[in-house]
Amino acid sequence: MAAITPLKKVLILGAYGMLGHDLQRAFPHAEFRGRDLDITDAGKIAKAIHNLNPTLVINASGYTDVDGCEDHRDLAFAVNGDSLVHISRACRDTGAVLIQYSSDYVFDGTKKSYREDDVPHPINVYGESKLLGEKNIQENMADYRIIRTSWLFGKHGKNFVETMLRLSSEMPQVRVVNDQFGKPTFTADLAQKTVDIAQSQPGIYHITNDGICSWYDFARAIIPNVVPCSTAEYPRKAKRPAYSVLTNTKTTPMRPWKEALKTYLKERTL
Repeated sequence: MAAITPLKKVLILGAYGMLGHDLQRAFPHAEFRGRDLDITDAGKIAKAIHNLNPTLVINASGYTDVDGCEDHRDLAFAVNGDSLVHISRACRDTGAVLIQYSSDYVFDGTKKSYREDDVPHPINVYGESKLLGEKNIQENMADYRIIRTSWLFGKHGKNFVETMLRLSSEMPQVRVVNDQFGKPTFTADLAQKTVDIAQSQPGIYHITNDGICSWYDFARAIIPNVVPCSTAEYPRKAKRPAYSVLTNTKTTPMRPWKEALKTYLKERTL
């Protein structure tokens, strides 16, 4: 069994994205890499990881534009899927633990909730590319932690909360779908929880803030002038699962999403 205290020397990939900024606070002594390191370049990834020789690599990089993935399938698979071959092999060769973030969208939404051991079946390119990343890790190394999460919002990037606040100020009513259900997740909470997961056993983890809601319910907690609509009334390029609720069976739950949202709204302008 591999050691489960890999926090000595940490490398964070994608350290300047929304989640990455919060990971910097959770792992203040880590090495931070952003767009200066192309994760799709096998040679550069191998060199960076071998030169630093970290005990833990956290990959917060990704192509997360769900609709954009439909138009740029090759890019989605290169960033979210194929890059994990290079990263996982370099981690295996250096003995580093790998933490990779995946998505609720690896599931098709035909069940009301999904455990870590449920069989994935994505219905859009983004979900397919994230699932490929999971598989590539599992095929190339053993000491990994795959964290599936959902509906991220945080201070350092575009997110649903900011979109709702902007639209609310621009129009009398904001239409939001009320037939897609999931769990909103505050990136600051997810980053702190990652510290615990790094020291847990290898495997797949479902980590979100607690509580289930629809996108409409989420929006209603943010702005007053929101009205519900159906997915059929608001079609998007990428098909979304009706239910992408991730059930956590392995760790203590994080705080409810409504509490996390209150913290975010209080701190967002600080």
